[in-house]
Amino acid sequence: MAFLKRLFSNEQEKDQLQSFGERQESEGAYDPVDRGTSMVALEKIIGSVGRYRDFDSKFEPKSGSMDERLMAIIERMKSGKSLPPISLYQIKEEYFILDGHHRVTAARKLGHSHIKACILELLPSGDTLDNRLYMERSEFRDKTGLTQNIELTELGQFPRLDWQIREHQSYLSETEEKDITYQQAAADWYRTIYKPLATLIRNSRLIQSFKNRTIDDLYLYISVHQWEQGQKRKYGIGVDKLIPKDMEVFREKMAEHQEQEYPEMRREITAFILLNVDGKHEDRIFDKLVELSEVREVHSVHGSIDIICKVVLTRDLLSSDAELLTHFLSSTIRQWRGVHATQTLLPGLAVIKDKPTL
Repeated sequence: MAFLKRLFSNEQEKDQLQSFGERQESEGAYDPVDRGTSMVALEKIIGSVGRYRDFDSKFEPKSGSMDERLMAIIERMKSGKSLPPISLYQIKEEYFILDGHHRVTAARKLGHSHIKACILELLPSGDTLDNRLYMERSEFRDKTGLTQNIELTELGQFPRLDWQIREHQSYLSETEEKDITYQQAAADWYRTIYKPLATLIRNSRLIQSFKNRTIDDLYLYISVHQWEQGQKRKYGIGVDKLIPKDMEVFREKMAEHQEQEYPEMRREITAFILLNVDGKHEDRIFDKLVELSEVREVHSVHGSIDIICKVVLTRDLLSSDAELLTHFLSSTIRQWRGVHATQTLLPGLAVIKDKPTL
């Protein structure tokens, strides 16, 4: 009987939200940094400040029924009416709700992937390897303005990536004959240098030979030996042939590959973006969509969706469809005031008919 009680208790704990207070104490996370307002993936919201016993792990009310407030929020979201951003505490890469539990529940029920939130990060203070690595990663991310995480497993290695970005900054400033900011260089470095090489490493399955290492670790090792130290190494079939000793030569080589040589490097992606927007901003958002070169069609519609647009993107180098679409949405539409939610549809089988002749 005691065993069954413990088993039942453990299952209950697995099915409830994490406690912010317990996590804050275990991490020693008390130093606050205001991260402003941005879109947060719902899957990264894993706990609550004071109501972790009221909801299960999927943010379903434990009462088993939806109250009037929750139903009203769902209806407001369906109709595209404005709702204030939720408030979150961030500890490392995870988030805890301070205010907005019902909005999170409603967003999940409606199939949304992200929600707008005001974020206060609490930095961990414990002197552990994990915390020190996180602080280095966080400082690098803040300095470069990159939103993507680079996961290195050794301390003190981010200055080597900083060296690459500064070298790339100098190269761009010289070739383009204008001042390029550090953050502009960082964004271009990530897209045209880091991402292609990291993808080549991933596709080569080289990571299988290095237990407890990340693709980012291997990127650092290979790039430092090739570009910083100028040493020749052999890393695997397909990888070694594509990495010249000069970083900018590598960048140019990857950009100049023809589609027939590497079919996965360049192809068009068509997607349909469905938007829920604030009515008073709809005309402005419609005009901004028309201005984007990637947007081929824009339609204002009536119903639960306010605007539908057709987007055509060119997949750059070796990035995935999902990464490219996420980057496009995060850097454009999701940043606009008045956009409440977006949904992306990728067509499968498609038939495009010619216009009939009269």
